[in-house]
Amino acid sequence: MTDAPIGIFDSGVGGLTVARAVKDALPNESILYIGDLEHSPYGPKKIADVRGYALDVLDDLVDQGVKMLVIACNTASAAMLRDARERYSVPVVEVIQPAVRRAVAATQNRRVGVIGTAGTINSRAYEDAFAAAPELQLFTAACPRFVEFVESGVTTGAEVLAVAEEYLAPLREADIDTLVLGCTHYPFLRGAISYVMGEKVTLVSSDTETANDVYRVLVSQQLERTASSPPSYHYEATGPSVSAFLDLAHRLIGRDIDAVDLVQTGTMHIIR
Repeated sequence: MTDAPIGIFDSGVGGLTVARAVKDALPNESILYIGDLEHSPYGPKKIADVRGYALDVLDDLVDQGVKMLVIACNTASAAMLRDARERYSVPVVEVIQPAVRRAVAATQNRRVGVIGTAGTINSRAYEDAFAAAPELQLFTAACPRFVEFVESGVTTGAEVLAVAEEYLAPLREADIDTLVLGCTHYPFLRGAISYVMGEKVTLVSSDTETANDVYRVLVSQQLERTASSPPSYHYEATGPSVSAFLDLAHRLIGRDIDAVDLVQTGTMHIIR
């Protein structure tokens, strides 16, 4: 079991930021990643639908023998984290709590912003997570087009900057000093977000913090990989095209990924 891979899931390519952080923090661990491009983006969809899609993918990861599940999607975490922890016997790590802990530690003026998909913001999952720090003031904003930009491979340019100015204006006016990027796609737009918010605002993304949580769980539950052979990195995607996922991954994170398999999970229809 300790030599089994870590299963990482996202609605698309955003979770590759988490996979990369896990790989950097735990270079001896194998990774199995699934991106649900068939149903991306999750943000505008009904919570019940997101729950069904996400559990289908997690079922597939468990069937493939992973030793841990990482839900690298804020919308999915908000929709079905409790279900996942009750459903599976392997540990489940998500992306909301790690980012919240870092934001609480980082803020100086106790005014924190969160941006995310409409599904994440409307779920009030971050309000619930920050409830343990009642002295903070929390300001949230949905940024639905950010995922569309990233999934199209567009991370810079005048349109991205204009949309960022529109979405982030209320948070600038709120005088926050810490901003949580509440979607794993958003680090790909860090340049535009940082430019709009200014140097005095600390950006908190969940990739590194989630990788730290993965490390802690592996150590505490004695699940660290012990094999001396090189780890494996395997990438899968639902949807009609391997090349679409691979091309986008190369544009966003470089050429670390050299192959992707199309998979069918649950009731998802895959065009082969």
